[in-house]
Amino acid sequence: MDKNYVVLPCNGLDKCAGCISREVALELNKIYSYEIICPVFYRVSEARYNKLANENQLIIIDGCNTRCATKLASEKNLRIFKKINVTEVAQQNNIAISKALNVGENERKIIDMIIKELMEDEGNKEEKITSVNFPEKIVYEIYKKDKFIFRLPKNGFYFNENDCWVYVDGNLARIGVTDYVQQSLSDIMFFNPPTVGNEINQFDEVGSIESGKAVFEIISPVSGRIVRINEKLLESPEYINENPYEKGWIADIELSDFDSDKMLLLSFDEYFEKMKRKVDEFHV
Repeated sequence: MDKNYVVLPCNGLDKCAGCISREVALELNKIYSYEIICPVFYRVSEARYNKLANENQLIIIDGCNTRCATKLASEKNLRIFKKINVTEVAQQNNIAISKALNVGENERKIIDMIIKELMEDEGNKEEKITSVNFPEKIVYEIYKKDKFIFRLPKNGFYFNENDCWVYVDGNLARIGVTDYVQQSLSDIMFFNPPTVGNEINQFDEVGSIESGKAVFEIISPVSGRIVRINEKLLESPEYINENPYEKGWIADIELSDFDSDKMLLLSFDEYFEKMKRKVDEFHV
Protein backbone atom coordinates (compact mmCIF):
# COMPACT_ATOMS: atom_id res chain seq x y z
CA MET A 1 0.00 0.00 0.00
CA ASP A 2 1.10 3.57 -0.57
CA LYS A 3 1.75 5.54 2.58
CA ASN A 4 -0.73 8.34 1.87
CA TYR A 5 -3.19 7.05 4.48
CA VAL A 6 -4.28 8.28 7.88
CA VAL A 7 -6.19 6.38 10.57
CA LEU A 8 -8.96 7.64 12.85
CA PRO A 9 -9.64 5.01 15.55
CA CYS A 10 -12.44 4.75 18.09
CA ASN A 11 -11.83 6.48 21.44
CA GLY A 12 -13.93 4.03 23.45
CA LEU A 13 -11.14 2.59 25.56
CA ASP A 14 -13.65 1.52 28.21
CA LYS A 15 -14.59 -1.40 25.93
CA CYS A 16 -12.42 -4.13 24.48
CA ALA A 17 -13.61 -3.33 20.95
CA GLY A 18 -12.24 0.18 21.44
CA CYS A 19 -8.93 -1.24 22.60
CA ILE A 20 -8.78 -3.39 19.45
CA SER A 21 -9.45 -0.29 17.33
CA ARG A 22 -6.52 1.47 19.03
CA GLU A 23 -4.22 -1.53 18.51
CA VAL A 24 -5.09 -1.69 14.80
CA ALA A 25 -4.20 1.99 14.44
CA LEU A 26 -0.90 1.54 16.31
CA GLU A 27 0.05 -1.48 14.22
CA LEU A 28 -0.69 0.35 10.96
CA ASN A 29 1.50 3.17 12.22
CA LYS A 30 4.30 0.79 13.19
CA ILE A 31 4.28 -1.28 9.99
CA TYR A 32 3.33 1.30 7.36
CA SER A 33 3.98 4.62 9.12
CA TYR A 34 0.35 5.68 8.78
CA GLU A 35 -0.31 8.74 10.87
CA ILE A 36 -3.00 8.52 13.54
CA ILE A 37 -5.68 11.10 14.27
CA CYS A 38 -6.38 11.11 17.99
CA PRO A 39 -10.13 11.57 18.52
CA VAL A 40 -9.54 12.92 22.04
CA PHE A 41 -7.19 15.69 20.91
CA TYR A 42 -9.01 16.49 17.66
CA ARG A 43 -10.41 19.77 18.94
CA VAL A 44 -7.01 20.83 20.25
CA SER A 45 -5.31 20.14 16.91
CA GLU A 46 -8.28 20.62 14.61
CA ALA A 47 -6.46 22.54 11.86
CA ARG A 48 -3.61 20.02 11.71
CA TYR A 49 -5.91 16.98 11.73
CA ASN A 50 -8.24 18.46 9.11
CA LYS A 51 -5.28 19.08 6.83
CA LEU A 52 -3.94 15.59 7.49
CA ALA A 53 -7.28 13.94 6.72
CA ASN A 54 -8.04 16.02 3.63
CA GLU A 55 -4.61 15.48 2.07
CA ASN A 56 -4.60 11.71 2.62
CA GLN A 57 -7.02 8.80 2.44
CA LEU A 58 -8.86 8.36 5.72
CA ILE A 59 -9.39 4.93 7.28
CA ILE A 60 -12.02 4.80 10.03
CA ILE A 61 -11.76 2.07 12.71
CA ASP A 62 -14.99 2.03 14.75
CA GLY A 63 -15.09 -0.17 17.84
CA CYS A 64 -18.83 -0.81 18.02
CA ASN A 65 -22.13 0.25 16.47
CA THR A 66 -22.05 3.59 18.28
CA ARG A 67 -19.59 4.51 15.49
CA CYS A 68 -17.88 7.34 17.37
CA ALA A 69 -15.10 7.68 14.81
CA THR A 70 -17.51 7.78 11.87
CA LYS A 71 -19.62 10.43 13.59
CA LEU A 72 -16.55 12.54 14.31
CA ALA A 73 -15.46 12.32 10.66
CA SER A 74 -18.97 13.29 9.56
CA GLU A 75 -19.03 16.21 11.99
CA LYS A 76 -15.74 17.47 10.53
CA ASN A 77 -16.91 16.87 6.92
CA LEU A 78 -14.01 14.50 6.25
CA ARG A 79 -13.97 12.27 3.18
CA ILE A 80 -13.80 8.62 4.23
CA PHE A 81 -11.79 6.14 2.15
CA LYS A 82 -12.51 3.00 4.18
CA LYS A 83 -14.58 2.10 7.26
CA ILE A 84 -14.01 -0.90 9.53
CA ASN A 85 -16.23 -1.87 12.47
CA VAL A 86 -14.46 -4.13 15.00
CA THR A 87 -17.68 -5.56 16.46
CA GLU A 88 -19.05 -6.39 13.01
CA VAL A 89 -15.81 -8.15 12.03
CA ALA A 90 -15.99 -10.22 15.22
CA GLN A 91 -19.63 -11.18 14.60
CA GLN A 92 -19.05 -12.07 10.96
CA ASN A 93 -16.24 -14.44 11.98
CA ASN A 94 -17.96 -15.82 15.11
CA ILE A 95 -15.24 -14.54 17.41
CA ALA A 96 -16.18 -13.55 20.95
CA ILE A 97 -14.62 -10.32 22.21
CA SER A 98 -13.47 -10.29 25.82
CA LYS A 99 -15.17 -8.07 28.37
CA ALA A 100 -11.74 -7.30 29.82
CA LEU A 101 -9.69 -4.38 28.52
CA ASN A 102 -6.77 -6.42 27.28
CA VAL A 103 -5.89 -7.90 23.91
CA GLY A 104 -5.93 -11.68 24.09
CA GLU A 105 -5.83 -14.45 21.51
CA ASN A 106 -9.28 -13.74 20.06
CA GLU A 107 -8.63 -10.04 19.90
CA ARG A 108 -5.32 -10.62 18.12
CA LYS A 109 -7.18 -12.69 15.48
CA ILE A 110 -9.52 -9.75 14.86
CA ILE A 111 -6.62 -7.31 14.56
CA ASP A 112 -4.89 -9.57 12.02
CA MET A 113 -8.12 -9.96 10.03
CA ILE A 114 -8.70 -6.22 9.84
CA ILE A 115 -5.16 -5.45 8.71
CA LYS A 116 -5.29 -8.29 6.15
CA GLU A 117 -8.58 -6.90 4.80
CA LEU A 118 -7.09 -3.44 4.39
CA MET A 119 -4.11 -4.86 2.53
CA GLU A 120 -6.26 -7.00 0.22
CA ASP A 121 -8.65 -4.12 -0.49
CA GLU A 122 -5.80 -1.95 -1.70
CA GLY A 123 -4.15 -4.75 -3.64
CA ASN A 124 -7.38 -5.49 -5.48
CA LYS A 125 -8.46 -1.87 -5.87
CA GLU A 126 -7.99 -1.68 -9.63
CA GLU A 127 -9.70 -5.03 -10.12
CA LYS A 128 -12.76 -3.85 -8.21
CA ILE A 129 -13.21 -0.79 -10.37
CA THR A 130 -14.72 -2.49 -13.39
CA SER A 131 -18.27 -1.51 -14.26
CA VAL A 132 -21.62 -1.18 -12.56
CA ASN A 133 -23.81 -4.27 -12.81
CA PHE A 134 -26.74 -2.24 -14.07
CA PRO A 135 -30.14 -3.97 -14.47
CA GLU A 136 -30.87 -5.22 -17.98
CA LYS A 137 -34.59 -4.70 -17.47
CA ILE A 138 -35.99 -1.85 -15.38
CA VAL A 139 -39.51 -1.70 -14.00
CA TYR A 140 -40.93 1.82 -14.28
CA GLU A 141 -43.81 3.62 -12.64
CA ILE A 142 -45.41 6.05 -15.10
CA TYR A 143 -47.05 9.41 -14.47
CA LYS A 144 -48.86 11.07 -17.37
CA LYS A 145 -49.67 14.74 -17.71
CA ASP A 146 -51.25 15.93 -20.94
CA LYS A 147 -49.05 14.53 -23.73
CA PHE A 148 -46.04 14.07 -21.46
CA ILE A 149 -44.98 10.76 -19.91
CA PHE A 150 -42.71 10.69 -16.86
CA ARG A 151 -41.05 7.38 -16.00
CA LEU A 152 -39.39 6.52 -12.72
CA PRO A 153 -37.52 3.27 -11.96
CA LYS A 154 -39.02 1.48 -8.97
CA ASN A 155 -36.37 -0.90 -7.63
CA GLY A 156 -32.84 -0.21 -6.40
CA PHE A 157 -32.74 3.50 -7.22
CA TYR A 158 -32.41 6.54 -4.95
CA PHE A 159 -32.98 10.19 -5.79
CA ASN A 160 -31.99 13.64 -4.58
CA GLU A 161 -33.99 16.85 -4.41
CA ASN A 162 -32.18 18.01 -7.56
CA ASP A 163 -33.91 15.43 -9.81
CA CYS A 164 -30.90 13.15 -10.13
CA TRP A 165 -30.82 9.40 -9.53
CA VAL A 166 -28.27 6.88 -8.30
CA TYR A 167 -28.12 3.10 -8.63
CA VAL A 168 -25.71 1.41 -6.21
CA ASP A 169 -23.82 -1.81 -6.95
CA GLY A 170 -21.43 -2.69 -4.12
CA ASN A 171 -18.77 0.01 -3.92
CA LEU A 172 -19.79 1.47 -7.29
CA ALA A 173 -22.73 3.60 -8.35
CA ARG A 174 -24.22 4.93 -11.58
CA ILE A 175 -25.83 8.36 -11.65
CA GLY A 176 -28.04 10.28 -14.04
CA VAL A 177 -30.97 12.67 -14.34
CA THR A 178 -34.66 11.77 -14.18
CA ASP A 179 -37.34 11.96 -16.83
CA TYR A 180 -38.56 15.17 -15.22
CA VAL A 181 -35.29 16.86 -16.18
CA GLN A 182 -35.21 15.76 -19.81
CA GLN A 183 -38.92 16.56 -20.31
CA SER A 184 -38.43 20.02 -18.78
CA LEU A 185 -35.38 20.80 -20.93
CA SER A 186 -36.84 19.37 -24.13
CA ASP A 187 -34.20 18.60 -26.82
CA ILE A 188 -30.80 18.24 -25.13
CA MET A 189 -27.97 19.45 -27.38
CA PHE A 190 -24.84 19.48 -25.21
CA PHE A 191 -23.28 17.33 -22.49
CA ASN A 192 -20.49 18.75 -20.35
CA PRO A 193 -19.05 15.72 -18.49
CA PRO A 194 -17.31 15.54 -15.12
CA THR A 195 -13.60 14.72 -15.07
CA VAL A 196 -12.65 11.08 -14.56
CA GLY A 197 -10.54 10.73 -11.42
CA ASN A 198 -12.07 13.73 -9.65
CA GLU A 199 -13.01 13.26 -5.99
CA ILE A 200 -16.48 14.65 -5.31
CA ASN A 201 -18.73 15.21 -2.32
CA GLN A 202 -22.44 14.52 -2.20
CA PHE A 203 -24.30 17.44 -3.85
CA ASP A 204 -21.25 18.59 -5.81
CA GLU A 205 -21.80 19.54 -9.44
CA VAL A 206 -20.77 16.71 -11.78
CA GLY A 207 -21.17 18.20 -15.23
CA SER A 208 -24.12 19.76 -16.98
CA ILE A 209 -26.52 19.29 -19.88
CA GLU A 210 -27.92 22.00 -22.10
CA SER A 211 -30.91 22.50 -24.37
CA GLY A 212 -32.27 25.52 -26.18
CA LYS A 213 -34.27 26.29 -23.04
CA ALA A 214 -31.67 26.15 -20.25
CA VAL A 215 -28.50 24.70 -18.76
CA PHE A 216 -29.03 22.06 -16.07
CA GLU A 217 -26.27 21.44 -13.53
CA ILE A 218 -26.07 17.77 -12.55
CA ILE A 219 -25.85 17.44 -8.76
CA SER A 220 -24.34 14.19 -7.55
CA PRO A 221 -26.49 12.14 -5.16
CA VAL A 222 -23.36 10.49 -3.70
CA SER A 223 -19.75 11.15 -2.76
CA GLY A 224 -16.72 9.34 -4.15
CA ARG A 225 -14.45 9.30 -7.21
CA ILE A 226 -15.51 9.56 -10.84
CA VAL A 227 -14.30 6.38 -12.55
CA ARG A 228 -16.22 6.52 -15.83
CA ILE A 229 -18.42 8.79 -17.91
CA ASN A 230 -20.98 7.86 -20.56
CA GLU A 231 -18.82 8.81 -23.52
CA LYS A 232 -21.67 8.16 -25.96
CA LEU A 233 -23.33 11.33 -24.68
CA LEU A 234 -20.44 13.43 -25.98
CA GLU A 235 -21.61 12.78 -29.54
CA SER A 236 -25.24 11.87 -28.83
CA PRO A 237 -26.59 13.88 -25.86
CA GLU A 238 -30.09 13.17 -27.19
CA TYR A 239 -29.79 9.73 -25.56
CA ILE A 240 -30.80 11.49 -22.35
CA ASN A 241 -34.11 12.43 -24.00
CA GLU A 242 -34.58 8.89 -25.29
CA ASN A 243 -33.99 7.24 -21.92
CA PRO A 244 -32.12 9.03 -19.10
CA TYR A 245 -31.80 5.82 -17.11
CA GLU A 246 -30.53 3.21 -19.56
CA LYS A 247 -28.98 4.98 -22.58
CA GLY A 248 -28.54 8.43 -21.08
CA TRP A 249 -26.80 7.76 -17.76
CA ILE A 250 -24.11 10.29 -16.80
CA ALA A 251 -21.24 8.69 -14.86
CA ASP A 252 -20.03 5.83 -12.66
CA ILE A 253 -18.65 6.62 -9.22
CA GLU A 254 -16.51 4.66 -6.77
CA LEU A 255 -18.34 5.31 -3.51
CA SER A 256 -16.63 6.68 -0.41
CA ASP A 257 -19.43 6.76 2.21
CA PHE A 258 -22.79 5.63 0.89
CA ASP A 259 -24.09 4.86 4.40
CA SER A 260 -23.93 8.58 5.17
CA ASP A 261 -25.05 9.70 1.70
CA LYS A 262 -28.13 7.50 1.84
CA MET A 263 -29.51 9.43 4.81
CA LEU A 264 -30.00 12.48 2.57
CA LEU A 265 -31.52 10.66 -0.41
CA LEU A 266 -35.15 10.00 -1.32
CA SER A 267 -36.72 6.60 -1.87
CA PHE A 268 -38.82 5.84 -4.95
CA ASP A 269 -42.08 6.61 -3.11
CA GLU A 270 -40.77 9.90 -1.71
CA TYR A 271 -39.39 11.16 -5.00
CA PHE A 272 -42.36 9.95 -7.07
CA GLU A 273 -44.74 12.09 -5.01
CA LYS A 274 -42.38 15.05 -5.22
CA MET A 275 -42.03 14.63 -8.98
CA LYS A 276 -45.80 14.52 -9.47
CA ARG A 277 -46.19 17.79 -7.56
CA LYS A 278 -43.49 19.42 -9.70
CA VAL A 279 -45.11 18.20 -12.90
CA ASP A 280 -48.56 19.43 -11.83
CA GLU A 281 -47.18 22.85 -10.87
CA PHE A 282 -45.15 23.14 -14.09
CA HIS A 283 -48.13 22.28 -16.30
CA VAL A 284 -50.76 24.43 -14.54
